[in-house]
Amino acid sequence: MLPSTSPAISPAISSATPPPFCPHFCVALTGGIASGKTAVSQYWAALGVRIVDTDVIAHALTAPGGAALPAITAQFGAALLTPEGAMDRSAMRERVFSDAQARKQLEAILHPMIHREAQMQGGAPLSCREAYVAFVVPLLVGVDGQAGLWRQRVQRIAVVDCAPELQTVRLMARTKLSFATAQTMLAAQASRAQRLHFANDVLGNDGDLTQLHRQAAQLHEKYTVLARGFAANAPQAQGEALN
Repeated sequence: MLPSTSPAISPAISSATPPPFCPHFCVALTGGIASGKTAVSQYWAALGVRIVDTDVIAHALTAPGGAALPAITAQFGAALLTPEGAMDRSAMRERVFSDAQARKQLEAILHPMIHREAQMQGGAPLSCREAYVAFVVPLLVGVDGQAGLWRQRVQRIAVVDCAPELQTVRLMARTKLSFATAQTMLAAQASRAQRLHFANDVLGNDGDLTQLHRQAAQLHEKYTVLARGFAANAPQAQGEALN
C-alpha cells in the first residue's frame, strides 16, 4: 500500500566507521504481496512499536524531489517519471518485471539509500513507549533478497503467511489487476517455502483480521519480554537471539 504522504528522508550516514545496524531489539517483518504485512505493522504501531517500513522509505525516495530521482532519471530516462516529477511506479514495475537487468539497476540505486535511512530511523533512541523496532521488509527473501544480511541485523524474523490462492484474490481485489498480472507479480517474488525457511515466527493469515490481530498481540508480548532482556544485557551482537 502506498502512503498518501512521504516522510522526510534523513541525511546520509557517514560510511567512515559504520555503527551497528540497530542498537535496540529488532524484528524484521516480511511476507508476500497481499499477505497482510500492513495489517500487522499497523496493529503493532498502535501498541507503541517503532515501525520502519522500507517500502515507505522507497516511496519517499522516489516521490517528487526524492533523493533517488537524479540517479533513476540518469539510468532510465525521464520517460519513467510522472508529470508531477515522481518515479512512475506502474511503468517501472512493468519495466523491472520484464527485464532482470533493469531490476538490478534499480535495486543498486535504491537499496543503499533504503539501508541508510532504515538504519537512521531504527537506531534513534527509543521513547518510553517503544519497547523494540520492527523493520517491514517486503523483499527480505527472494532472488536478490537480503535474508542473510537481515539475520545479522535483527533478533527475530516474523513472516506473515497465507495460501498463494488467497494472496491472488486479495491482490486482485486491492489493485484491480487481472488474474494474469497478479499471477505474474506473485511468481516474481519468493515462494511460500522460501519465506518460511527464514522465519523465526509465523503469523497465519488464512482467516479474518481478528485472528491475525490475536497472533500479532501474542508475538508483541513475546517480543516485549525479549526486548527487556536484550536491553538488560546490551550491547549484544546483532542476530544473537535468533534460534
